[in-house]
Amino acid sequence: MIFHLIFSLPCLLVITRFLWPLSLPLPVKVAIALLMLGASQYHLWSRLSSGSVFSPEFPRSVVIIFNWAFGAIVLLAVFQLALDLSTVIAAVIHRGGITVHDNIRYGIAAVAGSLSAIGVHQAIRVPRLKDMEIEIRGLPAQFDGYTILQLTDLHISRLFPVAWTRAVVVASNALGCDLIVVTGDLIDGALPARQAAVAPLSELQAADGIYVIPGNHEYFFSYPDWMQHYTRLGMRVLENGHAVLSRDEGRLVLAGVTDVSATRSGYAPPDLNAALAGAPSGVPVLLLDHQPMLAREAARRGVALQLSGHTHGGMIRGLDRLVARSNAGFVSGRYEVDGMTLYVNNGTALWPGFALRLGRPSELTRITLRQPK
Repeated sequence: MIFHLIFSLPCLLVITRFLWPLSLPLPVKVAIALLMLGASQYHLWSRLSSGSVFSPEFPRSVVIIFNWAFGAIVLLAVFQLALDLSTVIAAVIHRGGITVHDNIRYGIAAVAGSLSAIGVHQAIRVPRLKDMEIEIRGLPAQFDGYTILQLTDLHISRLFPVAWTRAVVVASNALGCDLIVVTGDLIDGALPARQAAVAPLSELQAADGIYVIPGNHEYFFSYPDWMQHYTRLGMRVLENGHAVLSRDEGRLVLAGVTDVSATRSGYAPPDLNAALAGAPSGVPVLLLDHQPMLAREAARRGVALQLSGHTHGGMIRGLDRLVARSNAGFVSGRYEVDGMTLYVNNGTALWPGFALRLGRPSELTRITLRQPK
């Protein structure tokens, strides 16, 4: 209930500070207010549709409209706060009341609605390729130029259906990478509801295989069922485990851990010691960890490269600073962490409960490993 109340606050602000001062007939204001309240409770309707706020079971067009409306309300609330603040400052400077004309309010509403539409469009498109090179200390010569495709936060759902998944798979296979890793949050929904939508993942192809770790959302929807199904799709699940990648005499260790939220669902927490148990010494370690917050611990263990997701890049430029605060300061892009490289991927998609991207685009991330120069 507190969750839904919090998400109502932007709407209540918009109704009282934006809508009510407008020169509109009372019945019109009441009708608009009711529509806004309905849109603001998108997550409540999602819970009623499926039992979870993370799995709206409406037609895709309805999910898109809800995201647009909810995003517009949130942005309008921010603009209204800015308008109120500037009005107070102007009143103090001019030592008198300041009248805000309706046209100004209509203007900020148009901007909020337009930005929300752009943000939803950018959130739901098939992501564009992001290419980067990362130098790995001790990288064997045989792995110089080795390519890894990182997918993360696919959130396959009614918003990201089978056609979207298939398009991502086609784009991924066209890159011809040596390895594909998927760093959690592949789904939003129970296995029976998403089995068809995730089916194209079985067609992912890479010379050294497809590896996957769980994200926090896997634990919301029958974790064991999903882990078994990922295996049936041809992906190797790394749950506090590792694999050794070989090229002639050169070797890399690819390790993966469970999510930090696992214990809340009664499952094993991330355990880097267990993940590296039995791994050959003196071999560079690449770690898959859905959330970036434990990166410093990984660096202390000598990990060379950590690949994470979870943050969705903060979704909106400016909002990303708040997201970083809850993720140990890591939110988007490359970081050097005590001698280790951390890459936090913006995500292939994002949670359908707030599908908005402004200045933080989704990405298909191709990483080329290089020996230090």
